[in-house]
Amino acid sequence: MTDIKPISANEELNDELASTVQASLDDELDEPRPSGPLQWIIGGLAVVVILGTAAWYLSEYVPIWTKGTSVSWLGTIEYPVYAIIFGLLGNALLSALNLRDRLSPGFRTEFLIKTGLVLLGASINFAIIVKAAAPAIAQATLLITSVFFITWWLGRLFGLDARLRALLSSAVSICGVSAAIAAAGAVKAKKEDLAYTASLVIIFALPSIFLLPWLAGLLGLTDAQTGAWIGGNIDTTAAVTAAGSIAGEAPLQIAAIVKSTQNALLGVAAVLLTVFFAYKIDRKPGEAAPTASLFWQRFPKFVLGFLVASIIATIFVNSVGSQAAAPLIGTANNLRTWFLTFAFVSIGLELKVSSLRRAGWRPIAVFALATVANLVIGLALAHLLWSGFEIPA
Repeated sequence: MTDIKPISANEELNDELASTVQASLDDELDEPRPSGPLQWIIGGLAVVVILGTAAWYLSEYVPIWTKGTSVSWLGTIEYPVYAIIFGLLGNALLSALNLRDRLSPGFRTEFLIKTGLVLLGASINFAIIVKAAAPAIAQATLLITSVFFITWWLGRLFGLDARLRALLSSAVSICGVSAAIAAAGAVKAKKEDLAYTASLVIIFALPSIFLLPWLAGLLGLTDAQTGAWIGGNIDTTAAVTAAGSIAGEAPLQIAAIVKSTQNALLGVAAVLLTVFFAYKIDRKPGEAAPTASLFWQRFPKFVLGFLVASIIATIFVNSVGSQAAAPLIGTANNLRTWFLTFAFVSIGLELKVSSLRRAGWRPIAVFALATVANLVIGLALAHLLWSGFEIPA
């Protein structure tokens, strides 16, 4: 049930929330509820929808327009890239017109991304993962653990704030923007840190689409090893799908399974981060131990929606068959793509250059070094765990 369409279709991103209680979503990232005159809220939403539709249009039709031309590589650009670019352009225009702050209550980044992540759960069928369970779970567990702590150590070495370290570590080691969102809710990170991390994920994922398939061929990796390396090391599901498509159908299948396994561990990581920050980071000396109600308050609720959607989808597909379930799963995937497209437009609209300047070069250095470590460790694990693995015909 993992969606493994070419990049010009409905790709996945790693990214959101089961949004039943708007107040709890806002509490997770210390974001106030939408305020201001209703017309400004509606106007902000309209801007997001218009720019998001334009981004979707380009992601669908640029591959068609450029096919067979010297710029056919433009067809591999993902919808998050178009969405963020349009968001940034809209940000600049609205800021110049002194309208951005007025319209900002309609830019609901967290709500959109978390809703998209819940819908992502519907594309993860644990029955499929079982086919390659042993090596996929071993790779995901070892890779996530080692890369997370390496990134955390690098962040401390470079003097980064603990909350930003949590976002960067989760994004590099697990599944990009989706993991960063989960970590942000668990550690109550600033929205600027989330936007910064999401931007780094996209920037580093794009060259990986072309680099990893080329390096895999250069190193003589098998199809299974290639797929495992791509699925374990590229942070966004959309980029994994694109790179896997370049590498071939067989590597794409393994890449999708490995990435799905990492996505499935998202909830575990959110729980551990919630516990760690409640006990170690936010707990003041002499303060009583956090209660269960505090954990529930801090726990990112959308993770539960993500898990429930995955379980329901798995049961549904196993009950009616993959062919009968395909239309409904496809609808969920389409909705996810729309929510995430609007979310990345909102990220661009909400991004403040002043916040990025304050962050400086250190987070970029940490992310770059962690990405290199991720590639090296991922390659070693792919070679070790997937050597001799035969992909069923």
